[in-house]
Amino acid sequence: MTIEKFSYDNKIVRNFAVATIIWGLVGMLVGLIVALQLTNPKLNLAPFLTFGRLRPLHTNAVIFAFVGNGIFMGVYYSLQRLLKARMFSDALSKIHFWGWQLIIVSAALTLPFGITTSKEYAELEWPIDIMIALIWVVFAINLFGTIFKRRERHLYVAIWFYIATVITVAVLHIVNSLALPVSFLKSYSIFAGVQDALVQWWYGHNAVAFFLTTPYLGLMYYFVPKAANRPVYSYKLSIIHFWALIFLYIWAGPHHLLYTSLPDWAQSLGVVFSIMLIAPSWGGMINGLLTLRGAWDKVRESVVLKFMVVAVTAYGMSTFEGPMLSIKSVNAISHFTDWTIAHVHIGAMGWNGMLTFGILYWLIPLLYNKPLFSKKLSNFHFWIATLGILFYAIPLYWAGFTQSLMWKDFTPDGVLRYPNFLETVVQILPMYKLRVVGGSLYFIGVIVMIYNLWKTAASGKFIGDEAAEAAPLEKIAPASHGHWHRWIERRPVQFLLLSLVAILIGGIVEIVPMMTIKSNVPTITSVKPYTPLELEGRDIYIREGCYTCHSQMVRPFRSETERYGEYSKAGEFVYDHPFQWGSKRTGPDLAREGGKYPNSWHYNHMMDPTIMSPGSIMPAYEFMLETDLDVSSTAAKIRTMQKLGVPYPDGFDAQANDALVKQSAEIAADLEKAGIKVDSKKEIIALIAYLQRLGY
Repeated sequence: MTIEKFSYDNKIVRNFAVATIIWGLVGMLVGLIVALQLTNPKLNLAPFLTFGRLRPLHTNAVIFAFVGNGIFMGVYYSLQRLLKARMFSDALSKIHFWGWQLIIVSAALTLPFGITTSKEYAELEWPIDIMIALIWVVFAINLFGTIFKRRERHLYVAIWFYIATVITVAVLHIVNSLALPVSFLKSYSIFAGVQDALVQWWYGHNAVAFFLTTPYLGLMYYFVPKAANRPVYSYKLSIIHFWALIFLYIWAGPHHLLYTSLPDWAQSLGVVFSIMLIAPSWGGMINGLLTLRGAWDKVRESVVLKFMVVAVTAYGMSTFEGPMLSIKSVNAISHFTDWTIAHVHIGAMGWNGMLTFGILYWLIPLLYNKPLFSKKLSNFHFWIATLGILFYAIPLYWAGFTQSLMWKDFTPDGVLRYPNFLETVVQILPMYKLRVVGGSLYFIGVIVMIYNLWKTAASGKFIGDEAAEAAPLEKIAPASHGHWHRWIERRPVQFLLLSLVAILIGGIVEIVPMMTIKSNVPTITSVKPYTPLELEGRDIYIREGCYTCHSQMVRPFRSETERYGEYSKAGEFVYDHPFQWGSKRTGPDLAREGGKYPNSWHYNHMMDPTIMSPGSIMPAYEFMLETDLDVSSTAAKIRTMQKLGVPYPDGFDAQANDALVKQSAEIAADLEKAGIKVDSKKEIIALIAYLQRLGY
């Protein structure tokens, strides 16, 4: 038999490992800053450093920079060894690496300056979205090219998850990013209101599923057995786990929109499939943990396995909690509260973070052919990270329960016990401070890890091209006498197509009817398009990230209709590109804000929130009082909205600025009557116009 000699490319693995570490440090530091800002609003130091602008930077840095680079680090290392082949193209590997870092830098240069679409986990504007798609194609070509040149016929289970990730992320990203550009860094989603909300959370939930979960399950299936030196517990369970997971996951997005204006049929589909998800999810957890059966002495001795055990356990807990939060009665308590934030961070810090740390501790000594510098430091990191997760999550669970109970509490006379929303905020501030403690402990652990890995690398010798040898792949496959699933595992194109069909079914069933059947979005004749000034004010609202703290969705609960007004209907949002329903209430809901307070109240509130709401943790927006409103693209925005179906009169774009000036003057005159003299050209005027429009 001929034996071919070749080498594995470790340089690309090392590059992604370094990027994982650096961006992890940056993303977690920004997370610590925004956590501190919630305890002390004076830490919102500049317009580009406010909570509303930094929070999406934190989520993008952790998800796409830290976890994203971690995925590519693990995939590039494991794929070569599972297929006994060097990556298809070293050039594509380099383009992928540097292209992904350019995307991350582009996010860091746009989000703090308010250049955002406001769509959660998809805030980046259209030129960066195109760049993401192109680099993802580069990754896909490199991955499938390697599969086609493999020397191992059988595709191991980890590769199944890599294939599903590549195809599904592409579908999700392209559909959710569909938008019409207004300018180079401004666009509007082609979807509006309830339709946009469904597409966004179809994407948002499945970004968690197919970016934060499926690739990491692939890494689990490779690195846990490797670190334990034991085979995966059950091959049959891995088959059930994979196919059930990718089919069911794609349906679950609507559980983020329970009790909203989304039609009941879509909500019910989301609930049913979310509850079913617990079975394949726990199948994966069981497969991971039982791989370590009989190896618990190794777990006690190996810090790598300790990290991995906590990671897989956190995955199990998070995927139990997710279906539970999808039950309507539970969601009625949890939604818009910090319970959801705790849930998300169990997944991010526990599952993604701890598995990444375990892989790094296993990988770096191998790449540098040197034992880990300090076992004591790595054990310290494990325990301080585990404590950090507990100190982070438990106070937020408590805060979530507290928020919901206070929001819904009535006196014996049938009156809201806490009509002032700020009372609920003040009550949970101690929990926010404990979260900072937990985040700080976790962050300290990362710094310790960096020192430990740097010392390991500095004392070792990097193996850039690792020599390997294997027999070439036979041209004709021998007759298969094994498990029936072997047939599809040996045919990557067919495997890809079946995976694509599995993930498309749920998306088509949920999204197509929402786009084509008019009865899903009943129209309301009194709902009119935004005026040019209101449209500009809405864009300021989006720029400042107000959606990160304020929802615009009154749910049909007595506690909410008493507090905010009539519950929201789908027809109210037909001109909202994109929707602004929000996912968290750090401040009160704004769906019925219009007309509730005079213009002067909003002016003073934006200048210094504590003037109107003593004890508020909202940042001050004094700069809006001094900054002129940019109206250079107002006409272009109107034309774009017309293309999206918003019924502005023909030729209205040419009259838009005149209408804007007239409405601005009216608001400025009203403020002057209240003793506030302000130039009608300032941004604050546009924002007030938008806030006063809400609910009308």
